[in-house]
Amino acid sequence: MTKEYRPRTIAAHEGDTPAAWQGAVAPPIYETSLFTFPTFEAAQAAFRGAPGVYIYTRGWNPTARLAEQKIAALEGGEACKIFASGMAAVSSALLRFLRQGDHVVAVRSLYSVTYRFLKEFAPRFGIDHSFVDGRDLKEIAAAIRPTTRILYLESPTSLLFDLQDLAACAALARERGIVTIIDNSWATPIFQRPIQLGIDVVVHSASKYLSGHSDVVAGALIAGQKIVDEVVRHEHAILGGNIGPFEAWLLVRGLRTLPVRMNAHQAAAIEVARFLEAHRRVRKVHYPGLPSHPQHELGRRQMSGTSGLLSVELDANLDGVRAFTNALRLFAIGVSWGGYESLALPIAVTDVKPEERGYPVGLVRLYIGLEEPQALVEDLSQALQAW
Repeated sequence: MTKEYRPRTIAAHEGDTPAAWQGAVAPPIYETSLFTFPTFEAAQAAFRGAPGVYIYTRGWNPTARLAEQKIAALEGGEACKIFASGMAAVSSALLRFLRQGDHVVAVRSLYSVTYRFLKEFAPRFGIDHSFVDGRDLKEIAAAIRPTTRILYLESPTSLLFDLQDLAACAALARERGIVTIIDNSWATPIFQRPIQLGIDVVVHSASKYLSGHSDVVAGALIAGQKIVDEVVRHEHAILGGNIGPFEAWLLVRGLRTLPVRMNAHQAAAIEVARFLEAHRRVRKVHYPGLPSHPQHELGRRQMSGTSGLLSVELDANLDGVRAFTNALRLFAIGVSWGGYESLALPIAVTDVKPEERGYPVGLVRLYIGLEEPQALVEDLSQALQAW
């Protein structure tokens, strides 16, 4: 019998050992750079991989290990390694499998810095790439070369919220001996578990929903034990993307409320998206939770819910976008998302080139926080009258 997935129980209890913490409910913060040993033999055993023994926080730390246990269990992966940022996790995942002369197939509407990694950084080391729309499996298959090593997915994508058929992509890649990596920051394991659909590696910007309070920058990589062990030994150790113990503790704190927060974000986002879809000054709403989304049924098959990040195409030129943005009161203007506060980010204020990525000038990303949805609707309503 398949074990029932209980994310609220995992978030609340996985890895917790209050008996070892003097009965404390919250875990201790092991704010130390190194760990010492009573004898030569004990130190030797540690360096030879004795389980549950720590040497140096840049490798393993008990506070970080607790966050890793919870995230791995939530994602249904064998192991997890957390990093100092989401891009440290993404870069380590990519570099683990790439060598000079290799090729990556990736969806075009990626997180902007991941896009830059493939377009600007990787070519310096002889690594090529092909960007695809991602919605058409035949297009993905056609982009694969004999040198393709990675199929990099982000479902839904960062700004247009298009989906890829994860099970089909995983099957295609497995047939060709290609590793699949997905950024699952948008859906989180509460609403999407890619490993269960056949994906090899999951990465997160844990600065977003996993931590949930806009007070920590972190990343996570989840995969089979062998892959994670190799990442720890090579990319994590050599590139040094290590998270501090206090930040790891904040991440543990955020994980405990993740399931409850995600349901609240979803409920509010659906209400806001419906309002925007019906507004005369909005050309289009990009949100998989709406039945009008062209991949709504795929989303229902591979996700159990939809989160609080969406985008709108305003019926406005650049001056109209500026007026709308400046009229917002509850929505702050800022990057990132996943915290308690609602945010707006017009594509026109970023360094993303809309014409290169196929984005309209009126595109505005909206993050729906934990405020009452009616308050957010009222704020958007008055801002939509500003031009």
